Amino acid sequence: MRKELPVVSSDTVDDDDQLQPADTLIDRGVDDVLDEGYSPPERPYARGAYSEPETMDQLLAEEERDPVSRLGMLSDSEEQAQAAEAERDAEFPSHREVGRSRAGRLVAPDMGFGEDTDAELVAEDVGISGGAASAEEAAVHVIDEAP
Repeated sequence: MRKELPVVSSDTVDDDDQLQPADTLIDRGVDDVLDEGYSPPERPYARGAYSEPETMDQLLAEEERDPVSRLGMLSDSEEQAQAAEAERDAEFPSHREVGRSRAGRLVAPDMGFGEDTDAELVAEDVGISGGAASAEEAAVHVIDEAP
């Protein structure tokens, strides 16, 4: 038969854990410290500075402008040319890959069995496995041999 151990928690809220008024230097006029509640301060919050609801113009006037922001500022022709070039590069990326065509699934000539005696890694493209290329397969490109 298993012996059940009592459950002991380190998060106990006993009267012994709370300091009593006799043990503190602050007298708040209550018999028990736990009888005292929290009263929020009776002052208006920052948004309550106006007596009526603020309009959007008033809210925007209170905001501080971001010093890095360039919204609403006119850009010169050089900045416009750089922005147009960046947009063109994003829309029509140049082919900076090593090869022109992507490789599919690569398999060694011996199908991965046997001892590897070559100093170089050799494989053949056998097409895409499962109809879709994985990230690793998409990263491999075919390099045409030099004439």
